[in-house]
Amino acid sequence: MHTHTTPTPPALPLWLRALIWAGVLAILLAVFALYTRPEFMLTLADQVWACF
Repeated sequence: MHTHTTPTPPALPLWLRALIWAGVLAILLAVFALYTRPEFMLTLADQVWACF
């Protein structure tokens, strides 16, 4: 019986993973900060409503 294994890609360095997670966190915080602005929420609701 012959088993076939696929090669796994090399793991990213720790500093690159940390940089990616920091970028994701910054984007999420920016999005959450927008939700504290009432005018943004009104614009977003108007745009969603305009789709229907």
